Amino acid sequence: MEKSPLLGVRLSLKQRYFLLLCIAVVAITAYHFTRNHPPKARMKRVEGLRANSPQFTLEKKPFRILGGSVHYFRVPRAYWEDRLLKMKACGINTLTTYVPWNLHEPERGVFDFKDELDLEAYIRLAASLGLWVIIRPGPYICAEWDLGGLPSWLLRDPNMKLRTTYSGFTDAVNSFFDKLIKKITPYQYSQGGPIIAVQVENEYGSYATDDKYMPFVQEALLSRGITELLLTSDNKDGLKLGGVKGALETINFQKLDINEIKYLDEIQPQKPKMVMEYWSGWFDLWGGLHHVFTAEDMIPVVTEILKLDMSINLYMFHGGTNFGFMNGALAVGIPAPKPMVTSYDYDAPLSEAGDYTTKYHLLRNLFSSYHDEPLPNPPSPHARRGYQPVVIQQHLSLWDSLHATEGPFKSERPVNMENLPVNNNNGQSYGYTLYETTIASGGTLNSKNNIRDRALVFVDKHFVGVLDDKVQELVLPDGKGSRTLSLLVENCGRVNYGTTLDEQRKGLLGDVELNSHILRDFIIYSLDMKPDFLNRIQSSSQWVSMQKQQPAFPAFFHGKLYVNVPPKDTFIKLPGWTKGVVFINGRNLGRYWSIGPQQTLYVPGPWLHRGDNQVVVFEEQETDGKLHFTKSPDYGMTVDVQ
Repeated sequence: MEKSPLLGVRLSLKQRYFLLLCIAVVAITAYHFTRNHPPKARMKRVEGLRANSPQFTLEKKPFRILGGSVHYFRVPRAYWEDRLLKMKACGINTLTTYVPWNLHEPERGVFDFKDELDLEAYIRLAASLGLWVIIRPGPYICAEWDLGGLPSWLLRDPNMKLRTTYSGFTDAVNSFFDKLIKKITPYQYSQGGPIIAVQVENEYGSYATDDKYMPFVQEALLSRGITELLLTSDNKDGLKLGGVKGALETINFQKLDINEIKYLDEIQPQKPKMVMEYWSGWFDLWGGLHHVFTAEDMIPVVTEILKLDMSINLYMFHGGTNFGFMNGALAVGIPAPKPMVTSYDYDAPLSEAGDYTTKYHLLRNLFSSYHDEPLPNPPSPHARRGYQPVVIQQHLSLWDSLHATEGPFKSERPVNMENLPVNNNNGQSYGYTLYETTIASGGTLNSKNNIRDRALVFVDKHFVGVLDDKVQELVLPDGKGSRTLSLLVENCGRVNYGTTLDEQRKGLLGDVELNSHILRDFIIYSLDMKPDFLNRIQSSSQWVSMQKQQPAFPAFFHGKLYVNVPPKDTFIKLPGWTKGVVFINGRNLGRYWSIGPQQTLYVPGPWLHRGDNQVVVFEEQETDGKLHFTKSPDYGMTVDVQ
C-alpha cells in the first residue's frame, strides 16, 4: 500500500489504477464537452457587435460584416462543412441562416432538431471554421419557403391572423421560441459562441398589419436570453414600417439606388449601414424561365456597396434545394399564385451542387482586399457522375396505394387539407389529397374556384381533365348508374410572401357542383407521402411488373439505381415523364414538371450508397419507363433578372 499525496490516504495498486482511469474519463469528457459547447471561460470576450457609430465594432474594434446566407435545411448535412469552407475561402466572415419553424415543429408540440435539422451542430461547425453567425429565427422567414416557414397547422384555426398579436398566433410562437431560443443562447458571443446578431422577424414592413407585433417578437427574444445586437431587415418599401426601437434597421435590394441608402442614413443617423440581403440572383417559377443575374451586373454593385463603407450579406451565397414539398409560391403582381421550382440554385456564387461559379471567383478577388491576411485556398470541387439509366421494373396504381394512407375519412362536405383529422389532429401539411364521391350522371363539373391548387379529375378511375385557377369547369362523360368521381388535389406550395398568408389553406376549400347541384358525401384520403407511407407501399404485394401490364395513371414506379463505386452527386432527368415526385432511398428529392424551366433534380451523393438504391417515382400522367442520370444540371431557358 502507498500513501496518496493527493488524498492523504494509502491506496492499493488496483485503487490507484481505478483513480487514474476515472481522471482520464473526466478529462476526455471535459475535452469533448468544451469542444462542442463553447463555454464562457474558453475565450475572454470584451464586447460583442455594436452599432453605436457609423461603423460596426466588435471587441471595440472596427468591423465590417462580409456575410453569406447558407440555409442548413436546404443542404445535406454531409455537405455543411464543404459549403462553409468554400464560403470562408471566398472571404466571407459571417454566416447567416434562417430557421424554418414548419420543419422544426411539424406538429403542434412535436419538435425536431435532429440530423438534417440540428441547428446547434450547424452553429458549432461555423464556429469551428472561424465564422461569425447571424441567426434569423423568424417566426416568419419568407425564404421562398412554404408559408414563409410558418407551420400549416396554424391554419386549422378559422380565425387565424398570422404575423399579428392574435393570441392563437402568439401562443404558438411563444411555445416554439421556448424550445428554439434556449438552443441559440449558449452560442451567443457573450457566452463564448459565434452568434453576433439576431434578426427580429423578417421584412415586416411589407406586411405591417399590427403595430404591436414587432415589439412582441423583440420581447420574445429578449425575455428568453438573447443579448446580442438585434437587427431588422426590409426592402425599400418596408423600411418605413418594419423597424422596432432598439434594433438596427438593414435594407434588402439587388440594384443600388443611392436614394435608398440616403434614406437609411436619415432614419438612423450615425449608425452602421448594412445590406442584409444583397440578392445575388433570383428564384424560378414553374412554367417560367430560369433567372440569371450576371456577374458583370453584380460585382460592380457589391464593389460600390463596400466603397460606401457598408456591410453586406449575400443572399444567397449558396442556395441549395427545396427538397420535398417545401417550395413556396409567388402571389405578388400576378393574377393567381405560381409555385416555385424544386431547385434553389438562385444563380448564387456557389451553385445548387456546390460548384464554384464566375461570381465566386470575382467575389473572392474583391473580398480579399478587405482582409489583412491571404484567404485560405478553396476546397477541391466534388466530382459528379452520370450513372446508367434506371429501367422501371414495377408500378403500383394510386388506387392500389390507398390502403397505406391514414384513413380514409368520410365527410358530408369537403374538408380542406389542414383540417383533416390526420397527423395527431394537426391536419395534412403537404402533398396530395384525394376526394371521392358518387355521381349519377355526366354534365358540367364546376369547382367554384374552391380547388387549391390543382386537381386531376377522374370518373371511375378514367382521367377526364385538370381543374385549377384557370380552368374551373370540366364536362364529365355520360354513363349508366352510379359512378365514382375522384379529384386528386395537389398542394403545389403555399405563398411565402405578401398579404395573402392567411388564405393559404389547401385541398378542397368549399363546395363543387355538378350541373349546378352541390356534391355531398365525400371519402377523403391524405397522401402526404411521408417516409412511413413509402415504406408501406414498398412492401405492398400489389406491385405489377412493367412487362406484364401497362400502368394506369396516376401511379408509383419502382426501379433500382446500382452504384458499384463510391457514390457521387448526380442529377436525374425525366424525359417522357410529365409531373410528379421522386424519392431515392426514402428521401423526397422534390417535384418535377415537364413545363419547366427546371429539367433535372439534384441527387446528393451522400444520400446514395454502394449497391442497389431504391428509386420510387410518383407520376401523374405519363412515363417512358426510364430515369436518366447526368453530371450537369438543366435549369431551362434563361432570362435576366429585371
